[in-house]
Amino acid sequence: MDLILLRVLFVALLAGVCYFLHPFGMTGWVAASAGAGAAGAVIIFELRVRALTLRRLIGAVAGSVLGIFGAALFCLVLRSAPLGGATSAVLQIFVLLLMTYVGLLVGANKGDLLNPAALGMVFSGERTSRRSAKVLDTSVIIDGRIADIAEAGFIDGMMVVPEFVLRELQIVADSTDSSKRQRGRRGLDMLQRMQSNTNLQVQIVSDDFPSIREVDLKLLELAKKWEAKVVTNDFNLNKVAHLHHVEVLNINDLANALKPVVLPGERMTVLILKEGKEYNQGVGYLDDGTMVVVDHARKMIGRAVEISVTSVLQTASGKMIFGKLDENGKGGEAVRPLPLEITH
Repeated sequence: MDLILLRVLFVALLAGVCYFLHPFGMTGWVAASAGAGAAGAVIIFELRVRALTLRRLIGAVAGSVLGIFGAALFCLVLRSAPLGGATSAVLQIFVLLLMTYVGLLVGANKGDLLNPAALGMVFSGERTSRRSAKVLDTSVIIDGRIADIAEAGFIDGMMVVPEFVLRELQIVADSTDSSKRQRGRRGLDMLQRMQSNTNLQVQIVSDDFPSIREVDLKLLELAKKWEAKVVTNDFNLNKVAHLHHVEVLNINDLANALKPVVLPGERMTVLILKEGKEYNQGVGYLDDGTMVVVDHARKMIGRAVEISVTSVLQTASGKMIFGKLDENGKGGEAVRPLPLEITH
């Protein structure tokens, strides 16, 4: 709010100065309007400069200085050329503006190539904070486990949420489909929960890439710009990020890594819930969601059986355990629902 008041004061002050001093022979409100327009242009330039990184800003300044120096050399040549006074003046101004403009653009675009080590500790704070940042995608926010992991202290640095991800969350939350609407609202609740935790750094950034339509590709571009890692549980985004040489923290990979290690020959008890894909197979699940496929257990559906692990298969979607019934081939008691109490 203070910054807005300062900008309004700047516009009013410059307009008042032009109104009373009449620059370029302008009078009255024409001069005031010109002053207000110039102040508006300065504010727009200031907003654009604020969005630049420090390296790009120094690159732009260096490019402008080199452009002005090159223009000065050209102007020395033009002064000795057999040209009229007005023509020579116009050409000199044109060359000065052209070289300054080109130097500004080239310096800003090449500013990221500056070596921070050679420039001392000027960039140390910004580089460290950005490199430790984690860019969150829509799926991992809706999933919700990122909040628990961050609160447990396993993710350090700033968690960055782009505004285009917020827009996608809002679209999902406003969906006519009840399941999508519930997922979108859950994601917004998770963000609010993380923001309310004073131990976590959550920053909403306005960086956008209008030329790119897909949200996933925008995330990757933002991660490249910030030199940050992408946090996701999207299998396809994980693969595309590796192709773009962007580091990824996959929540599903973390969950799989934390699952207990099961070795062939171990015994365990599992509840057979459904029929397997192959003949005479039964399928059950451990408490952490790991699928257990048991041979010759089709007739044991609804029973808790003791099995012996034969092999463990690690797939891209998770871990699968294969086993067989114990040597006696006996299952446990069937799991039946409790009888309902009828009151009169």
